[in-house]
Amino acid sequence: MSIMNTIGKNAKSASRKLGSLETVKKNECLKNVADTLVSRVEEILAANEKDIENAKANHMSEALIDRLRLTKERVLAMQEGIMQIISLEDPIGEVLSMKQRPNGLLIGEKRVPLGVIGIIYESRPNVTVDAFSLCFKTGNAVILRGGSDAIHSNITLVKIIQDALETSGVNKYAVQLLEDTSRETAAEMMKCNEYIDVLIPRGGAGLIKTVVNTATVPVIETGTGNCHIFVDESADFENAIDIIKNAKLQRLGVCNAMESLVIHENIAEKFLPMLVEQMKIEQCEMRGDAKSVAIHDYIKAATEEDFKTEYLDKIFSVKVVKNVEEAIEHINECSTGHSESILTKSYENSQKFLNEIDSAAVYVNASTRFTDGFEFGFGAEIGISTQKLHARGPMGLLALTSKKFIIYGEGQIRK
Repeated sequence: MSIMNTIGKNAKSASRKLGSLETVKKNECLKNVADTLVSRVEEILAANEKDIENAKANHMSEALIDRLRLTKERVLAMQEGIMQIISLEDPIGEVLSMKQRPNGLLIGEKRVPLGVIGIIYESRPNVTVDAFSLCFKTGNAVILRGGSDAIHSNITLVKIIQDALETSGVNKYAVQLLEDTSRETAAEMMKCNEYIDVLIPRGGAGLIKTVVNTATVPVIETGTGNCHIFVDESADFENAIDIIKNAKLQRLGVCNAMESLVIHENIAEKFLPMLVEQMKIEQCEMRGDAKSVAIHDYIKAATEEDFKTEYLDKIFSVKVVKNVEEAIEHINECSTGHSESILTKSYENSQKFLNEIDSAAVYVNASTRFTDGFEFGFGAEIGISTQKLHARGPMGLLALTSKKFIIYGEGQIRK
């Protein structure tokens, strides 16, 4: 039997027990995991340091190293994320409806786990803890396949979680890591329909495209983030600059960072020079269309591909448009469907933007950096879904559940 089949069989067996765990027991286990992670933080950081050293030796960019890096503060944030999940209502077992048919049957819907969830992801070792916590709270077993760049961190984190589960009297196979990071094993995982109920890729465009095109297991697609901010003609300039700086520069290597800026032509000549001065200080590159390049020589000429690129770096594109309609058209054409924001004092334009932008999260006068399960009150998140079936946006507990019909009868037979 292959390692993938062994892992899958163990996960399926564990999932049958997890689905019937009481909420109190699940929360008790999660609390034990949270405390154990913090108590073994030095072990986690030592493993992570091996990954950081390898990343530097392989000349990984600083933005990607930041995604990979763990600190005591980030481990404490993992603990906080788990504690927030504990505080959330358990959706499993909720009866969503119950109606009586003319024949006397009572037909209802009940929320249940998906079963076994496979997650393929890159770099960020915090995903290991987030994914386990959300899956466990919803009664799902999870099979994790992280990238080779975070292998030492992921092995250590999963071992610690499994140790905590065993001390809580729960099957440790509720979470498993596929330690073989080869493409062949990943491809086997993508076709493991016998054991995996749904597959969730989380990472760059290349990874997501590969999973979507290869997998025979049903996929929930999480998207890359070519996120836009549109500065409307009525926007407050000072506030707009603060929001843009936050959205672009607070953390470079995240999917909810701004990658594309759109500006109303009526304010471009005044606003762009103010913004350029700030970007010079931050050494942030701007690549713009002909109109923006003509306004300031700091802005380099953009290619068509620039307007559709998730840079994950100190670079963003700039597009000058005639009005909100043109802004919406440009964003819908170039966006990855993740997060977009309009900065405006116009209620009419804000509502038009909210109604017509086809993305998972649409903001008015706020940074795109808030598209996050923790910020939305979901605890951790399994990813940001940019598809439209089943789940969209930050995927919290509800996104990891399904439904089944429950029917009460009194001896009815169909005639």
